[in-house]
Amino acid sequence: MWQFLKQLIVLTFLLLPLCAMAASPEAAVKGEVTGARMSEHPSWFKESFLEISEDLEEASEFDKHVILYFEFNGCPYCYRTIEDNFKHAPYRDFIQENFDVIALNVFGDREVAFDHATSATEKEIASRLNVVYYPTLVVLNSDNQTVLRMAGYRNRLYFRAALEYVQQRAYEQQTLASFINAQNKKEVYRFRDHPQIRDISDLSSIGDKPLAILFESNDCLDCDRLHDTHLSDPEIREILEGFTLVRLDALAETLVRNIDGKIATASALSESMGITYRPAIVLFDRGREILRIENLLYRYHFAGVLEYVGQRHYEQYPDSVWDYVDAKTERLVAAGQNVSLSDE
Repeated sequence: MWQFLKQLIVLTFLLLPLCAMAASPEAAVKGEVTGARMSEHPSWFKESFLEISEDLEEASEFDKHVILYFEFNGCPYCYRTIEDNFKHAPYRDFIQENFDVIALNVFGDREVAFDHATSATEKEIASRLNVVYYPTLVVLNSDNQTVLRMAGYRNRLYFRAALEYVQQRAYEQQTLASFINAQNKKEVYRFRDHPQIRDISDLSSIGDKPLAILFESNDCLDCDRLHDTHLSDPEIREILEGFTLVRLDALAETLVRNIDGKIATASALSESMGITYRPAIVLFDRGREILRIENLLYRYHFAGVLEYVGQRHYEQYPDSVWDYVDAKTERLVAAGQNVSLSDE
């Protein structure tokens, strides 16, 4: 994520001590970017020559799928994914038996032969595949078709279920959303009150204010954490003042009028939006979806995504939310403030 943050991370670890010694006493004191985490790949990640068609042929011989794992050095979410979902997960044998995992750097310059007609650098492939959150897993079948995308860090239960969806080839009959919702899961969450959540069933009635739809469900493993952390944070609540915040039960049959005026159940609306992970927050403005959060985000990035839509920074930075976050970080660091990329 984020070319500027990547550069700051490198500077923090390699150049900052030298710069500090060389700086004059009169030089302005800049802030630091902290929270970068580094992790080594498991030894069973594939050492690919980046000829993806050949990788797919080799994988198909063993009835496997190929996972393209997009990451970058220092990314705290990439670190957690490697540590929690690959290296130390109880299902790591399942992954090795059914998938070949190929790591790609979203800012990398290695040449990738994606198919017989497309050869480009790692960063160009990431852009073509619309990689926004990091890490992102793009899972390919033997025909080089994407059958699953997972963006950002996910908890182990969801991560395993999503890979089972691929391993069982359930993608040939149903969406990931319907597969996940059909799982036998326990009720682990009771919907919690929040002073900014409004009880609105007609989403088309929302005025000019940006709209944030919070999807939750009683089987949500991370909903309590969201309420205990971000949704209780005074800074986040101040940013949310720029939104109309509505909560929908992703499994309920409650009727809702969507922003386009069509009536559907909350569960049908959730599935039509492709919501597979709860809690999810879908951010709309002026009648269209701008961005969504369907993964763990630490507070700094969570706030940045909300600001990007709620304060309409997407108008100035239309290409990527991280262009805005980079600019914000540069401004804060130049003003002498420290920026933490993680909450740990």
